[in-house]
Amino acid sequence: MSGRILVPWKSVRDDLGDLGAGLTVEVFGGDEPGPDDLGDVVFFTVPYDQPHGLEPVKRLTGVKVVQALTAGYDNLLPLFADDVTLCNARGLHDAGTAEHALALILAAQRELPRWTRAQDQGRWEHTHTRSLADSRVMIVGYGSIGAALDQRLRACDAETIRVARSARPGEHVHAVAELDSLLPETDIVVLVTPLTEDTRGLLNTRRLALLPDDALVVNVGRGPVLDTEAIGAEAGKGRLRAALDVTDPEPLPEGHPLWTCPGVLVTPHVAGGAADFYPKAAAFTAAQVRAFAAGEPLRNVVR
Repeated sequence: MSGRILVPWKSVRDDLGDLGAGLTVEVFGGDEPGPDDLGDVVFFTVPYDQPHGLEPVKRLTGVKVVQALTAGYDNLLPLFADDVTLCNARGLHDAGTAEHALALILAAQRELPRWTRAQDQGRWEHTHTRSLADSRVMIVGYGSIGAALDQRLRACDAETIRVARSARPGEHVHAVAELDSLLPETDIVVLVTPLTEDTRGLLNTRRLALLPDDALVVNVGRGPVLDTEAIGAEAGKGRLRAALDVTDPEPLPEGHPLWTCPGVLVTPHVAGGAADFYPKAAAFTAAQVRAFAAGEPLRNVVR
């Protein structure tokens, strides 16, 4: 086997050294377009959160493995032929995304945006707020990120309800088909699910109406899993609240109603990119390249 391997950071290239077997490792960081001649690239690592990360795709005519550095991969499936092995970054974003989801919940429950605005205006606005403790929090999409969030929520004395595509009775995980019966007893819903045809619009007008008054909807999964118009309508009349790290559309355009909707907190899709991610991603990428060069099984193969 011979060809080029593209990795996103110089540290990974230096760590890999000489792979032999006719393989060479080069850096493509995605901050600018890639080189013209990419026909001999056999392993492509998609740079994380970079403007030109996918720019080279049409020139990767001989690629065999594509390594994503995101947990979600729905945007990559239509870009590569079915015979290209696609791996995701399951596990690398668990701590960061769970941490951010918890931060959104606490910020919304303890009204931190309100206190920030008051501080900006030099106002001492004394009042009491909701809490996370003793709340019932539903985690929709109970995988590795959901489990990491579950651990943090329980440390805050919250009760968690676990929901996945299929029930796992031994882990106390409900099936998504049970959502309608679970939502009326839920104080906070956290969406961590990937985007598929089954999850698109999962929380729609009908299901949002099942939530009790003043419930909080948190989305750190994919924007289209939540119906934007429906949550905007519910929050606009003050019945529900929302804390969103992902939106539909995304980026959220200037002037979009969600920016100024009462009870809505928006962060710009930053949950998974905290500092802890990068050393984990570098080590994981290097391990995947070594496995590929040695003809060994790859981790996190999704297709």
